[in-house]
Amino acid sequence: MATRRDLSPFFAPDSIAIVGAGERATSSGGAVMQMLRQAGYGGRVVPVNPKGGTIFGYESVTSIGAMDQPVDLAVIVIRPDAILEAVGEAADRGIRNLLILPGGFAEAGPSGVARNDALLKIAAERNLTIAGPNCAGLIHLDPAKRFAATFLRDLPPGSRAGNGLAFVSQSGALAEEFIDKANARNLPLMSVVSVGNAIHLGVEDYLDWLGDRPEIGAALLYVESIEDHERFREVARRVSAKKPVIALFGGRTEIGGRAAAAHTGAVANTDAAIDAFCTSCGIVRVESLRRLLLAAKAFGRFPQGLGRRALILSNSGGPGVLCADRAVLEGLDLAALPIAMADVLRQQLPAEASVANPIDLLADAREDRFGLTFEAAMDHASQAYDMVLMIHVVPFMVDAGPVIERMAGLAAGARLPVMHSMMGTLPGKAGWFATMERAGVPMFNDVEEMAEAAGLLARHRALRSAASAASFPVTFRDRRAG
Repeated sequence: MATRRDLSPFFAPDSIAIVGAGERATSSGGAVMQMLRQAGYGGRVVPVNPKGGTIFGYESVTSIGAMDQPVDLAVIVIRPDAILEAVGEAADRGIRNLLILPGGFAEAGPSGVARNDALLKIAAERNLTIAGPNCAGLIHLDPAKRFAATFLRDLPPGSRAGNGLAFVSQSGALAEEFIDKANARNLPLMSVVSVGNAIHLGVEDYLDWLGDRPEIGAALLYVESIEDHERFREVARRVSAKKPVIALFGGRTEIGGRAAAAHTGAVANTDAAIDAFCTSCGIVRVESLRRLLLAAKAFGRFPQGLGRRALILSNSGGPGVLCADRAVLEGLDLAALPIAMADVLRQQLPAEASVANPIDLLADAREDRFGLTFEAAMDHASQAYDMVLMIHVVPFMVDAGPVIERMAGLAAGARLPVMHSMMGTLPGKAGWFATMERAGVPMFNDVEEMAEAAGLLARHRALRSAASAASFPVTFRDRRAG
């Protein structure tokens, strides 16, 4: 069993040096300094620049050796041919943890391979731990100690509810995209890691540390290659036993596999092999970035997952049918309404309404019809279902505002988890979505995406039970397996 690394110096350092710091926003050193300040980092910052002077309000030193005392972490953002010397100087100064952002190592031909070998040699001789190289950095917005050492363009929203999401990616571009979508969709993304060449720290090392963090509710991964599949499985099973791990594996087609091999040295794997490996790890596998973002929305609200029994409550037949089809395909169970609930609805709803699962309240349903149906579900069906999937189509003759206010009020104290989709022309969409989300209800534009998200939540529950009870053979080929 590999030794577990304490990655606190990389995510929550008390002091940091930026080797190559500057104030020009278009330089790597300037970008890192700017993002560190934007994150609100409160520890000691030591910019290192041969010209000296003040950088972003911090007094710089002209060399690593000129620092009056060591720091917890040195972030290196200088040209590749000067990095080995800087690493040696950092080791001489007693700095043991380094984050190297520039490339020019194993990915950069014979000269890069030689530089990579030399870096490994120095690290082994001087007992160093290195993140990267060739990465976009790390972000960890724990409210207790916000930190960002990155040249990604923006910070994620973060979270204060104890359900923060972590995204660990073998692609810096996808890390950038995930941050952008998290901000646009108000996802509680707190930690972002660009893995890079993973000279010491691979996906499993970051997952191992983040999995123990109480502020992280779920971990999302983008993976192309795994160095040690047995250790990865060991870590993933341990983490997924207590919180969700959701992964998108790149390179599952022949052409995609060749592209992944060129990008990270990945070995091609079939869909079946990836599925079996994820199942053995207790990982919820997704097949697209779209579904990974859906998982982020779902697990950001329900980090422990949900059961598979769903009640669909709709005011429109067609969307209810599509939602039901997708729910069944996702493995959800749409059981019939309990008799007591069905009796109440038949007595109080219009005769044309469909008293079944899905429920169809008809297009002209207002807050009274939505409200009584929801209350009937809470009174008579809270033991029969694990979630309510609500669908609200807004026709011209109905004011949606009172419906939203009523449902938000009921959902906030509901006995069952609720997700909600609104379809059609929605003149008050931003306000309606915000009202429901403040009540703890994830909102969707599309009923099928809502059902997909619900299916992912249910899949985690099932995998967690299966992974803890079974033993699995090795089925996934790593780089060393050839």
